[in-house]
Amino acid sequence: MTQAFDAAAQQTLLESRVATALEQARTLGADACEVGASVDQGTGINVRMGEVESVELSRDQGIAVTVYVGQRKGSASSSDAGEASIRAVVEKAIDIARYTGEDPYAGLADAKLMATEFPDLKVHHSWSLTTDEAIELALACENAGRAVEGIDNSDGAGLSTGEAVRVYGNSHGFLAGQRGSRHSLSCMLIARDEQGMQRDYDYSSERDPARLSSPETIGRSAAERTLRRLGARRPETGRLPVLFAPELASGLVGNFLNAIAGGALYREASFLCDSLGKPLFPDWFTLQEKPREIGGMASSAFDSDGVYTRDNIFVDSGRIASYMLSAYSARRLNMTSTGNAGGARNLRIEAPLSAQAGLLAQMDRGVLVTELMGQGVNGVTGDYSRGAAGFWVENGKIQYPIEEFTVAGNLNTMFANLMGVGDDIDTRGSIHTGSWLIDGMTVAGS
Repeated sequence: MTQAFDAAAQQTLLESRVATALEQARTLGADACEVGASVDQGTGINVRMGEVESVELSRDQGIAVTVYVGQRKGSASSSDAGEASIRAVVEKAIDIARYTGEDPYAGLADAKLMATEFPDLKVHHSWSLTTDEAIELALACENAGRAVEGIDNSDGAGLSTGEAVRVYGNSHGFLAGQRGSRHSLSCMLIARDEQGMQRDYDYSSERDPARLSSPETIGRSAAERTLRRLGARRPETGRLPVLFAPELASGLVGNFLNAIAGGALYREASFLCDSLGKPLFPDWFTLQEKPREIGGMASSAFDSDGVYTRDNIFVDSGRIASYMLSAYSARRLNMTSTGNAGGARNLRIEAPLSAQAGLLAQMDRGVLVTELMGQGVNGVTGDYSRGAAGFWVENGKIQYPIEEFTVAGNLNTMFANLMGVGDDIDTRGSIHTGSWLIDGMTVAGS
């Protein structure tokens, strides 16, 4: 494996380099400056059909400097975070600033919004794993899947483990860092019948490696997901309820977040412009952000502007309660930063939850979608159209697998027509949600 990663020493070193860059920017005439520096180290193991395909060891570092000369902004970066390159990066940023146009909204976030408390959010967990041990885990995962009757091939299994340190500072005197880790194990398998080949996968991803699912569990789940896709048909075309599996429902939350992001709003490139306080979801639905959740996949005490993070409610009883704003987008909209430079962190839903069987019974006749393809979402109009695969549902029961169809609608209508949320919550990412049952979508198949 890679050389041991001393996260505390790396943070101390990066903090020193960020402080040096800030001082040099001040000396060279910048009115304000912000600097971000990072170092990442990781290992990736891939195996296929019982053989090792690749062992990748990576270590990346970088520094990015943004300076403000009056209302002019200049940015420069380097993959070399060494002291020798810092001055060159600062000088380049100042040179760029002198040639850019003035932007009345440019500048650091307000000093009074800077984070001042930095609790231990338990997001850094090292994994002392040798290369041989990592290979053994990946092979165990694939072997468990290949041992399931009906699986005749494999796209492989992979293990990845990584640690990172990120430090941010600005000329308000703010200087802070955060250490983090992410570890994952995955498997993709292949089965075939007279109609052709099918593949599917499963994975586990955690901050703490002790919380990963066992290799055998992941492998067997990947096999079961693959086998249930055999014999797929094309569904009939019609207007039907659609149940989105949890990992796909999180994408719908992501579509909503993109639409309330400040950058889209001030550019008038969102279907949710001027939507604050307006109903969008059913009144039983609330969506909130918990950026300081202990152990959360996106937990942080401060955002990319150094602004303190806090719980935000984006949807309150169905109504849009807040936009998602950085310091810059907040100024453009004549509002205040919500601590969301860099995005939302740890999205959680408050809603009555139902078992999947209950949602299928509520659907009666429709489609369960377990895979989506393509990028068919228009953020300006809200139009939604994606290629899909999944299962046909009749009389509230899954009947057979389906593929080669599209599901389409408009996000405004889809969110309003949300009929239920499942208790099968996917916790592997920053967005935690169960399945979503949405009424009245267009399913285009045969």
